[in-house]
Parts: sequence; structure tokens; C-alpha cells
Amino acid sequence: MKRNALIFVFLLGLHFLSAQECNQILSGSVIDFHDGIPLEGATVTVNNQTVLTNSSGAYTISGLCPVAYAFTISHEDCNSQVVTINLSNLSKKDFYLEHHYTDLEEVDIQTSGHKKTTNSQTESELTRSQLDRYNNVSIGDALQEISGVNTLTSGSTIVKPVIQGLHSSRIIMLNNGVRQEDQEWGEEHAPNLDINAFTNIKVIKGAGALEYGGNAIGGVVIAENKITTLADTVFGKTQFFASSNGRGGGVNAALNLGLTKGWGAKFQGTVKYFGDSEAPDYILSNTGHQEQSFSVGFGKTNFVQGIEGYYSFYNATQGILRASHIGNVGDLVRAINSNVPLVINDFTYDIDAPKQETQHHLAKLKGYHRFKKVGKLNLQYSFQYNNRKEFDIRRGDDRGKASLDLELFTHSLESSFLFDANDTFKKNVGFQVSYQKNTPNPDTGIRRLIPDYQKTSAGVFAITEFTLSEHLTADAGIRYDFVNINAKKFYEKDFWEERGYDTEFANLIIADETDQWLTNPDFDYGSISASGGMNYKYGAQNSFLMSVSIANRAPNPVELFSDGLHHSAAIIELGDLRFDQETAVKFSMSSEHLNFFGLGRLTLSPYISSIKDFILLEPTGIDFTIRGSFPVWEYKQTDALLYGIDIDYGIDITEQVSFKTAFSYIYGQDTTNDEPLISMPSPNFRSEIVYRKSMWDVKLVNTSVLKQQRYPDNNFESEFIENGALVTTLVDISTPPDGYSLFDLIGTYRFSVLNQSDLSLGVSITNLFDTTYRDYLNRQRFYADNTGRNFTLNINFKF
Repeated sequence: MKRNALIFVFLLGLHFLSAQECNQILSGSVIDFHDGIPLEGATVTVNNQTVLTNSSGAYTISGLCPVAYAFTISHEDCNSQVVTINLSNLSKKDFYLEHHYTDLEEVDIQTSGHKKTTNSQTESELTRSQLDRYNNVSIGDALQEISGVNTLTSGSTIVKPVIQGLHSSRIIMLNNGVRQEDQEWGEEHAPNLDINAFTNIKVIKGAGALEYGGNAIGGVVIAENKITTLADTVFGKTQFFASSNGRGGGVNAALNLGLTKGWGAKFQGTVKYFGDSEAPDYILSNTGHQEQSFSVGFGKTNFVQGIEGYYSFYNATQGILRASHIGNVGDLVRAINSNVPLVINDFTYDIDAPKQETQHHLAKLKGYHRFKKVGKLNLQYSFQYNNRKEFDIRRGDDRGKASLDLELFTHSLESSFLFDANDTFKKNVGFQVSYQKNTPNPDTGIRRLIPDYQKTSAGVFAITEFTLSEHLTADAGIRYDFVNINAKKFYEKDFWEERGYDTEFANLIIADETDQWLTNPDFDYGSISASGGMNYKYGAQNSFLMSVSIANRAPNPVELFSDGLHHSAAIIELGDLRFDQETAVKFSMSSEHLNFFGLGRLTLSPYISSIKDFILLEPTGIDFTIRGSFPVWEYKQTDALLYGIDIDYGIDITEQVSFKTAFSYIYGQDTTNDEPLISMPSPNFRSEIVYRKSMWDVKLVNTSVLKQQRYPDNNFESEFIENGALVTTLVDISTPPDGYSLFDLIGTYRFSVLNQSDLSLGVSITNLFDTTYRDYLNRQRFYADNTGRNFTLNINFKF
């Protein structure tokens, strides 16, 4: 009986379905979500029926029943979607496709071309494959592959980039979308970044990238760590590296997870362990380097909306050349005049004072949402904590205690809205606010070089990019920034009067502390920055870029408040409360030819920059303290003119052999005092010839640096006791060292173990001929040679 009842219900259901009138009609349009333009040729599929949209993006499907259907909508270059619709109460439906889905730049491992971040600025990029060759060194070392980028170093491990002659707080460094805040002001303070954490690094030369800040007079370095958007995917890599110079090595590992519905995650970590570096003829004592870092990112990404979280940790201990810490004037003179360091010990992995210990934490949360026919809203919050400790050579109970211990907390909030519905006229507006607090540890027992301070910053910007013709695009932008620095600092009364502060800044005094004044400098800086440019593409593979910009940079805390011994540098630094902000006007061009009359690839990039109230650090003499005698370096303000050119050329000689070369020249002049600027990069060449086969390649690289012929005369005379007699001698700290030419040999062989070319073995020899040299931009050139020959083995396994 039960069986008969089920058959009856089934037959009744069939009768009910057959009795339906399947004459429903669904119509509508398929529209580009991005700009609201109808999409011609889109397909709408339901069951076995497929229709194409007409020139107006419209479609009509008939013969449907009043039930729920799953419709598949697709279009060339779009992300297809499946939508379920109940037709019992619906007859019209518009579908929106993500026609600009490729804007996500979702290629995870390699990209075939460089997508510019700006329209008219000169840009260069290092891909992950290029960065893999530098996994045992720093970001600054890797960026030297780019013309116009040099390095300011304190030995072999403390390296910071110099872009067209400018460095430190004149360069903005973005760590995965967050402006890096890590007390970068000192010339011997390297960025707290792990080169292995990033998939690619871009360099924007100039101040036109107003979205990132108005004070980037030198340029912007963008280090990106992308999360995969590929679903149901797991891939990663493990790298092992070992070097003979420093007798150490390390390991780096990364894991990428592509989950469902746009979710992805990435984990990465690095450990490095090196002992003393070696010059060709001796050990560079106390120059070891130890580093531990990791990062984790996760997020959900699609065209319409997304959210991303990111955390990175960096911890490093870096030795400072022991011979660079002198005790008196006589030692300084002997060190400068000696061919070898005054202190040479046996090789060791121990890192003693003088040294730096730095730790950096960064956390961010970012979200975005696209609005139909309008554009994209971005919102991001970030937090950073940076701790810097500098250890001087101390005795007794203070042995092992930091001489400088700074904690820097930074909170930042930023948002922007990109109006990109109209491809020919894009607009980007936004704001950034940040609050920063610096707290020196009072338990060091030593006078604070940098005081307690709070820094509040706010900026708003508006940028446009518009298409004038098929070949010509232009851009313009404006930005306003406000900076407030509120500090509390002790000044010795004698020093206060010597500097003339008693007449100009008497209102800053808030307390009388016997032989010191407690002061409260509270300075405001407001500035307007602007830029404009054009990008003209002509022929099949040529383009001409031109830009002009005006940018302002407020003085940083070390330039304003330095007043004492900078322990890791072993110099006395003096700032000045009178400093105004720098104002730079820069004009740059770039002529790019991917096929220059059939003779290869050529890029010419000349530039000229005039900087009013340029702040520089120069040596002025010797000061005698109870802890010894130390060189005095003083921050000064002047007007400056910088101009130069970067030239890049490359050619494929055969299918296997290629050659490229780059040349950079910069002229820096103090126009107020009519003398050359200090610490300007020397003219330099970098050339390489590469031979490639299917599974291996070998490269010979030459770096040639000419002697800097333009430098200021900061030499001074000083008296000291020698052999029981008082002598007066000239201390030559100005004359640059001779030029030099270095060769590197690099080879890589790729194996197929589990997948195609998933294992590579690399061997490199830097400073191939063990050349003895000293670099003008090395702060330790007075005391020792640069590092000698270095063999590095690199094993890279991808899975």
C-alpha cells in the first residue's frame, strides 16, 4: 500500500511540472562593474541554452519555467560568475562582471612585465628571481642593481639606499603598504627589513609619488609581499645559503596557501648567522651579523572587496668595526694614516661592543570595497614598534649596558578613494594621519642623544591621471602635510648659551635643573607639495616621460635635537633648533627605447633638483670628553643644487648571450658656500654579460667606481701628545679614497626533481680578484678597507 502511495505522489508531481507553463522570459544587460559600460559578446548560459549579449549588452532568454535556475555569465578577460535566480517572481535581471579583474595583478610567482605605479615618474623594479641572488645580504645591497641607486654604509652589514644623492628620511620605504618607521634618521641606521620577505621591490626616483608622502624628496622604495589569490593552491620555497666571508649562512622559507572563496595566506621566515667579515689582508674585527625575522599574512581578495592582515618581526644584532672606536686625537690621526686597522683580532662569531641591536614589529589591517560605476575605497590601520639599542665600550658595572636605548611607537590610519570608472580620467584622493612617540630609556646612565618626543602628522592629497590621446597621458597632484614635534629635552646651560638659544628660544625653558635647562620645543611645520608630468608613447616601443615636482621635508628629530655622543658611530653629533623644512624643486625626464634603432634597449634619465634649506652633516673638529676624544659632526643648513643622469643600455647579442650596462653621475653643489656637497656618490658604471642555456646561466659583473673629485675641505688641525711632546697635525677626513673596479662571477644551474626546474643551485664569487679598496660612502673608510673576496653557495628548492 505504501509503495502504491509513493508512485501516486511521483506521478502527481510529474503531472504538476508538465502542467506548468514554461513560457517565462528573462531579460536584462551584462554590465562592467568597473565603469558601468555594457559588455557586448558576453554569454549567459542556463541548462543547455546560451545567448550572447548585443552591442548594447542586452540579452533575452525565453522558454523558462517559474522555478530557480543557475545562470553562468562570462566574458573575455572577465571573472565568470554563477548566479541562482528564482523566476517565479522575476523577469528582469542585470548582471555585473568584473571586467577589470586583471587589475588584481594575481600572478604569484613571476610577472612578465613591470606595471608602473606612477604615470610620469622614473621607476625600476627588482623581481623575486633577482632578489634571490641577494638573500644573504640587505635590501640596500640589492638596490645597487638599479642605476642612480648607491649605498651609504657603516661597514659591510649596515647599508642604506641612496637615490640620486639623497638618503635617510628623504626616502620613504614602504613595507608591504606601510610606511616603515624605524629611526632611519642616522646615517648608520639601516632599514629594519628582511629582503627575503618580499616578492618584488620597486624604486620610484623623485618626489612625484604624492600618495605616499610629501617629504619623499629622494624617492620611494616599495617592498611588496603579495598573498596568492589562486584557489586550492599550495606552493613555497626553501633556500639555504652559505658564505666564506663571514664564515656563515642562513636559511629562508616561505609557504603560500590559496584557499577557497578568495582566501589566502603566506608564511615566511629567515635566520642569518655570520661572524667577522674579512678584508683582503686582515680580519675586520667585531663585524659579525645575526638576524632573525618572520612574517605572516592572510586575506580574502576579490574584485569587489577584500581584507588583509599582516604582521612582520625583525630582530638583528650588528657588530661595529672595533677599530672605528678611537680613544683620542692621536689614535684618530694614526687610524687615518694607517694602512691597517689599529685593532685586529682573531676571527670570531662573538659580537661585542660597539654594536647595534634592533627589533621591529609591524602589524596592519587593510580593507577595500569597490562601488559600481564609481571606484575603489581603501582603508588601512597599522602599528609599529621599534627598539634600537646601541652599545659603546663601557667599563665596570656598566659593562654590557646599552648606551642608547630608544623605543618608538607609531600608529597610522590612512584611506583613499580611487575614482577609476572613467579610464581616461582617473582621480585618487585620500588622507593619512599618524601619531608617534619616542621614549629613551633613562637607565642607560648616559646623556640622551635623542629626547622624549611626540610627533603628530597629517596629510591629504589629490592626484589625477588623464588620457589626452592614444599616445599621451598626463598627471597632476597636490598634497598638504602638517607635522608637529613636541619634545622634552635637557640642555647644559653653557651649551645653551654658546648656541645662542638663550636669546632665540628662552620661551622653551620650563624648568631650571641646576646646571641644565629642561626645555619643551614644540614645533609646527605645514607644507604644500605638488607634481605634474606626462608620458608620451611613440612608435612601437618608445616612450618619453617628463615630470616636475615641489616637495617639502620637515627636519627630523636627530637634526633638531642631537646633542652628544652617538655611540655606535663613535662621533659627537650636534643638531640645531633653528632648522626650517627643506623645499625641493625637481625636474626629471626619461627617454625609454626598447628597440633603439635595432641596437638594443636604451634609457636616458637626466634630472636637476634645487633644494632650499638643505640639511647636511659635516665634520667640524674634535671634542674632548671624560670618555675620550671624539670627532664632532654638526648638522648644517644651506641651499643645494643637484643634477645628474642615469643611463641604462642592454642588448641581446645572440639567443644565449646578453649584455647590459648602467652609468650614473651626480653633481652636488652647496650654492650658499660655493663648494661641493659632502658624501655625494662618485660616477660609477655597472656592467654584466650573461650566457644562458636551457637549464643554466652564468654572469660576469663589473662595478667600476671613479674617484670622487668634488668634495668639501673639512680638514682641521688638532693638538695631541706624541712621544711626550705636544704636536699639531692636520687631520685629513675629507680626501676621498681612490676609485676601484670589482668583478663578480655568478652561476646558476636548475634541476627538475618533483616539478620543472624546482631545484636550483647557485654559486657566486664577489670581488673575484680580492681587490683592496675603500669606498667614499663607507663611514668606516677612515679605519679599514672594504670586504674582500666572498664565495656564496645558494640552494633554492621550490614546491
